[in-house]
Amino acid sequence: MSATLTARQVDLLDRLTDLVVAEGFAHLTLDDLAARLRCSKTTLYALAPSKDQLAVRVVNNFFRRSTAFVESRVAQRRAPLRRIEAYLEAVAEALRPASRQFIDDIAGFEPTRATYRDNAVAAARRVRELVDEAAAEKAVAPVDAAFVATWVGVTIEAIQRGEFAERAGLGDAAAFEELGRLVSRALARPA
Repeated sequence: MSATLTARQVDLLDRLTDLVVAEGFAHLTLDDLAARLRCSKTTLYALAPSKDQLAVRVVNNFFRRSTAFVESRVAQRRAPLRRIEAYLEAVAEALRPASRQFIDDIAGFEPTRATYRDNAVAAARRVRELVDEAAAEKAVAPVDAAFVATWVGVTIEAIQRGEFAERAGLGDAAAFEELGRLVSRALARPA
């Protein structure tokens, strides 16, 4: 599989990602995908040599796009606490289009579950960086950044496993919104 995609392949991968995010992937065959995207199976095989590898590529593409979106939102903010808030709000927004089926399919397939787990670890690391930056500027209440990052990471993993959907009736985006509110309140300097 070529590391460099043509413009047409990038467009196809983005359209495929949008479809899979909306509907999931486990129940779709390559024939289904080719018909829905109006392309040949050969064209899909140019993206990945099997349906399983295509699912992994699509999930990676979803997280790559989401990360770029989230970081663009963070870059728009200057105030340290607002950068943390922007990060978690943007994660919620990036996850909003993700159907429950997509999230369940990710959780049900080890290679995509590993991708989600890797992204959860990266998100916790990024939150720690943002908290460290805010703490260095004394812009937040004194906290242990490692604890906050671990708390966020564990919560992200619980969201991914569907625990908030099951126990609190919250979808992933709504759970991230609540997490963002909690982190923001926990870090705010007392008045």
